[in-house]
Amino acid sequence: MAEAYIVAAARTAGGRKGGRLKDWHPADLGGAVIDALVERTGIDGGEVEDVIFGCVGQVGEQAINIARNAVLASKLPEHVPATSVDRQCGSSQQALHFAAQAVMSGAMDMVLAGGVESMTRVPMGLSAALPAKNGFGNYMSPKIVEKYPNVQFSQFAGAEMIAKKYNLSKDQLDEFSFQSHQKAIKATQAGAFDEEVVPVEVTLEDGSKEMHKVDEGIRFDASLEGIQGVKLLAEGGALTAASSSQICDGSSGVLVVSEEALKRHNLTPLARVHHMHVTGGDPVVMLETPIPATEQALKRAGMKIDDIDIFEVNEAFASVPMAWLQKLGADPERLNVNGGAIALGHPLGGSGTKLMSTLVYALKNNNKRYGLQTMCEGGGLANVTIVERL
Repeated sequence: MAEAYIVAAARTAGGRKGGRLKDWHPADLGGAVIDALVERTGIDGGEVEDVIFGCVGQVGEQAINIARNAVLASKLPEHVPATSVDRQCGSSQQALHFAAQAVMSGAMDMVLAGGVESMTRVPMGLSAALPAKNGFGNYMSPKIVEKYPNVQFSQFAGAEMIAKKYNLSKDQLDEFSFQSHQKAIKATQAGAFDEEVVPVEVTLEDGSKEMHKVDEGIRFDASLEGIQGVKLLAEGGALTAASSSQICDGSSGVLVVSEEALKRHNLTPLARVHHMHVTGGDPVVMLETPIPATEQALKRAGMKIDDIDIFEVNEAFASVPMAWLQKLGADPERLNVNGGAIALGHPLGGSGTKLMSTLVYALKNNNKRYGLQTMCEGGGLANVTIVERL
């Protein structure tokens, strides 16, 4: 089978809810990432054969095929097509999988995959809440209700179930969250994100303008005591807002090409897509599926967990990567080496290629070979991507 190569990876720095990216329309934010990927490779944008963008809240400003609207907001010519993907939090990771599959099948030579989410302008859950409020029904069909009686599909409840199942205490979750901020602070101060971040102009409260290039969610003054003082999300639970991913505005993307395109355009690959996997699990616990997905992916790839040099496991809630570490026996020193969504933010549909951008540059900067990315997704789904740095 043909190979698929990542030749460019980019993301905006995250913006907090109502923060520095609040004035950016999501289509324009996605367009900025598209333009950056084309500019960094020096290719003719007209040769991009498809654009696949992930987005969870496909309503309002993110409706009517946000991928196509991002293309129209970019410098790409009108003939470049685009489509939008919803695999919940794994949407742009799935966009990367679709792009790689198109290239590996020989159907295409150059596909741009990415994602965007403005959680300020399109609040989380709006795509379900808006129709329900206006009398247009609910996604829970009678057959689903019959199959799962008296059950509410809730990521918050699922995260607490995982914490309980793996005996993760509030103190452990708080410590993990504190370390996420500490790693993000260290990475930012060391310039670890400089190559991946696309600076975008923002207007400050005083009317002045500057380039936004530092993740707004990082608490540079974070203390363990402060994190421990945040109230619980649910009475009797273990998680708090401080041990959960931050609501975030952002966009990200990668350019995936074939070997023939590498040669034709004289491109230097950042990484080769080594293996891709996706699976489903319990939709009630919901967020535990990265564990069996990783086990299955490693088996199919003929690898062991110790063969992987760096892991990116999305920090939707601290209990998710902590349970993943515990069950897989992975080295915690290799996990989210530059911090995760608890510090950096989780722009839902934009997080998949955001994590991949961070992963490929972490492999490069640390002179490592293999990286693995996985994330929990609504409905009990999980994607896994293994890449090899070249």
